[in-house]
Amino acid sequence: PLKRDLFEYNHIRWNYTQFGNCEHLVTVDIVGGMCVASLHMESWRTKMEEKISRINQVLPGTEQGDKTAIIQHWMVSVLNKMDRYKAEHHRYVKEG
Repeated sequence: PLKRDLFEYNHIRWNYTQFGNCEHLVTVDIVGGMCVASLHMESWRTKMEEKISRINQVLPGTEQGDKTAIIQHWMVSVLNKMDRYKAEHHRYVKEG
């Protein structure tokens, strides 16, 4: 599952290095899902599915040493978007 701070930052190399030697890493699968189906609006679900699948379009063209940083940035982006949609959903429920 996705979570913030999943990867430790390498302060010696000033980068995330967990996948630095994985030249064949070209896809990421989310185990356990993100509960996208629970989102209130279909447009939110569609945007989240696009955001989640985006990493698999980016990774094949990413330099080997940058893969971990790209994945870390993508995870934070996905989690932030999901948090925004959840907060908006709670506002709708509260107003309704």
